[in-house]
Amino acid sequence: MNNNLIFVACDTSNLNKIKKIINQTNTNKLKIIPKFGIQFFYSKNGRKFLEKFKKNFWLDLKINDIPQTALSAINSLKDLKKCKYITVHANGGLEMLRSIKKETKKVNKNLKVLGVTILTSLNNKSLKEMGHTKNVKELVLKQAEIIKKSGCDGIVCSAQEAQMVRRKYKNLLIITPGIRLPADSSNDQIRVMTPKDAFKNKVSGIVIGRSLTKGNIKNNIKKLIDHLNK
Repeated sequence: MNNNLIFVACDTSNLNKIKKIINQTNTNKLKIIPKFGIQFFYSKNGRKFLEKFKKNFWLDLKINDIPQTALSAINSLKDLKKCKYITVHANGGLEMLRSIKKETKKVNKNLKVLGVTILTSLNNKSLKEMGHTKNVKELVLKQAEIIKKSGCDGIVCSAQEAQMVRRKYKNLLIITPGIRLPADSSNDQIRVMTPKDAFKNKVSGIVIGRSLTKGNIKNNIKKLIDHLNK
């Protein structure tokens, strides 16, 4: 179980809450890495906190812009020495993904680039409303092809598509958000799965937020450990 990557979503701009999440999710029974999104990164104290952070973390910015602007964004992160993972959106296209991967080698040789596919808050109806003619699975597989071709290190997709992606790309890092403990509410997520089922689908790691950070964090960690050990 220690080999399973588990990312805890630190989705708040409150620095004290961030510190509490980090401290109370610390356990030697699981490999837990904090994931910071735009809410914290854009906050007054967020950027400063990450400059001095001493452990590996994931910066979930979902960069999506023209290649040159995207490269400038990557260069602006060179002082974040412990940033181990960065997300870019597959919608930015092959050239942007390829350029970012090439640039990260200069900025931080340990930084892994993860290509984000269809957000777990979307479904087939959502895609149709946006003008897509492919369904979720078809589009995720197409985006996975672009992400792999670009040289990026991994893909972010829901656990429902992970098995399909793994069959085609044996060595790709696959990280899945939309993870909930059994009986927990799905909230604004649509394509969700439990941690144990996600790992059965051959994912490399999972992102889990409210199931850990809402309520008693230490009790939630125990629930997660028990769930994975069943």
